[in-house]
Amino acid sequence: MSFPLTENRVFGDMTTQVPSPSGKSIKMPANRSDGPRILLTGGTGYIGSHTALVLMGAGYRPVILDNLSNSRQEVIADLRRISGQGGCSVEGERGGEAKNRDHFSAKSEENRERFGESPHKTGANLPPSGPIHPTSDRLPDIPFVRGDVRDTELVGRTLAEYDIRAVLHFAGLKAVGESVERPMDYYANNVQGTISLLQAMDNHAVRRLIFSSSATVYGDPQYLPIDEAHPIRPTNPYGRTKWHIEEILGDLACSDNRWRIACLRYFNPVGAHESGFIGERPSGIPNNLMPYIADVAAGNLPHLNVFGSDYDTIDGTGVRDYIHVMDLAEGHLAALEYLETQTTAIDAFNLGTGNGFSVLEMIRAFEAASGKEIPYRFAPRRPGDIAACYASADKAAARLGWEARRTVEEMCRGAWRYRIIRLP
Repeated sequence: MSFPLTENRVFGDMTTQVPSPSGKSIKMPANRSDGPRILLTGGTGYIGSHTALVLMGAGYRPVILDNLSNSRQEVIADLRRISGQGGCSVEGERGGEAKNRDHFSAKSEENRERFGESPHKTGANLPPSGPIHPTSDRLPDIPFVRGDVRDTELVGRTLAEYDIRAVLHFAGLKAVGESVERPMDYYANNVQGTISLLQAMDNHAVRRLIFSSSATVYGDPQYLPIDEAHPIRPTNPYGRTKWHIEEILGDLACSDNRWRIACLRYFNPVGAHESGFIGERPSGIPNNLMPYIADVAAGNLPHLNVFGSDYDTIDGTGVRDYIHVMDLAEGHLAALEYLETQTTAIDAFNLGTGNGFSVLEMIRAFEAASGKEIPYRFAPRRPGDIAACYASADKAAARLGWEARRTVEEMCRGAWRYRIIRLP
C-alpha cells in the first residue's frame, strides 16, 4: 500500500505545509516547538546528523543520544549553525533559540549562481561558511544526551523525559574490515545495544522504530539490481550483526503487533550537507572511497589505491550504488511518516539510487567537482570484494513515496566543500 504524503498529519491545533522528500507537501504543526520528539541514537554520526536536519525541517524535534565513540559533540553546534539556532541542551539543559533554514534546496537557482554548473569549480570558488536560506520559522533546541544505548536505564529516562514518539536507531560500529578483526566488539555493541534499546522502548511504550540496516546483509549479489527479495547471505561480522538485528526485530514484531518497525538497508552513502558544516569525518585513514578521494585531493594522501582492475565491469574497477547522504536522510523522514499508516508490524526497504558507478567514474567526477587531479594506483583485489552491487529502490518509491534525486556531481561537490571548509 502506498502512503499518501499529502495526508493531513495534525499534531497540534494548527498545521502548515512543509516539503516532503518527494517534493509533495506534508501538513505539520505551524508552531514547530510543538512537533513530536524523535530520539536519534548515534545522532552525531554521519547519517544521523544529516537526518536530524531533515527532521527539523519537517517540524519534528530531534533528541540525540550518542556515546561519541566515533563522532564529535561539536556536531551539535554545527547543526545549530546550519539551522540558525542559538542554543544546545546537554542532558536536558536548554539553550537559546533562532531561525530555520530551508535545506531542501541543493539545486536551487541561488546555488547554481553561487556554485556554477561548471564541473571544474575549484575549492577557491566554493561558498564561505554561514547561513544560506534563513527564514522566520523558529525551531526547537537540540537536546543532547551523552551515553550508550546499552545503558537501558539511561535510554529509558531519556524516552520518558522527552516524551519520545519514535526512535531512529543509528548507533553502532560500522567498518566491515574492522568487524573481521574485532567480531565480538561488533556483536556486543550492535546486537546487545539494540536489545537494550528495545527493552527500554518497550518499558516506556515507545514502539515506533526505524533501524539503520545495510545492503551488506545481501552478501554477494545473486542478481542485479538487488531487491528486498534477494537472498540474505552476509559475508562479514558487520553484515551479520545487521541481519541478526533484523531477525530480532522480526521476532519482536511477530510477538507484539503494537510495534511498527522499518528496516532501511543503505547502499553507499556519500556527500555532505550543502552548507559544508557537516559531513563524513573518519578517524585516521578513511575506509570509504569518497573521504579517501577527498584526502588525496587535499594533498593529505599521495594517491588512491584502486583495489582490482580486472572485474567484469565497464572499466575493470568495482561498481557500487552511491547515494547522497541528504537523499538517505530524506528516506528516513519518509519512513517515519510511513510508520503512522503502516499496516504490517515490520517492513524492510532498500535505499539506493538504482545506478552503479565504478571507482574510476567516481574519481573523474570528483576531479571535475574539485578541479583537483586524483592520482591513483591499481592494487590487487581485496578478499571478499565483489564486482558490482546496486539497488532496486522500487519498493521505497511505491510505499514510502521516496526516491533518490541528487546526482553524483552533487555528491562530489558536497564532499569536497565539506573537506575544505571543515577539515584541516
